[in-house]
Amino acid sequence: MVSVSDPLSAISNDKSLVLFNTIALAIEDSSILISRLDITRKQYYSRIFELTKAGLIRRRNGKYFLTSFGRIVYGAQELIGKAIQYSSKLKTIDSIDTPEFPVEERNKLIDTLINNSEIKEILVSRHRNNNIPAEKEIADNKEIIVSALTKCSSLQFNPSI
Repeated sequence: MVSVSDPLSAISNDKSLVLFNTIALAIEDSSILISRLDITRKQYYSRIFELTKAGLIRRRNGKYFLTSFGRIVYGAQELIGKAIQYSSKLKTIDSIDTPEFPVEERNKLIDTLINNSEIKEILVSRHRNNNIPAEKEIADNKEIIVSALTKCSSLQFNPSI
């Protein structure tokens, strides 16, 4: 079973991310990919193995393709890239994100500053969902962390923390 940390780990290295994006965007011969990425064959196949093990890519007829899961991760990575382009505007929104600032005014500011509908929806819906108790969010995050830590046999998890 794949955990949340597996795909993130598989694309956490710059060269791995470029390889993943190259596979997502174009269908090319693997030897061309190796020369373009300026990595050794061993580095290439090691990264391919990690991407495959994480369920992001698969090989068919000698070529690599994104899996359905890989396409979703690729889409999420694209959204992160778009959010980076808005980073200064997101900081502006964060600066007025206080209980005293009216939600309607905050939403108007978001609408004015952000052109991307996906990012707008996340910002507006997240603010609506801020009524979720912090304990629930902490419990959800703890569940993800526990799942990741159980894969690492050398680490011990103290649930009382």
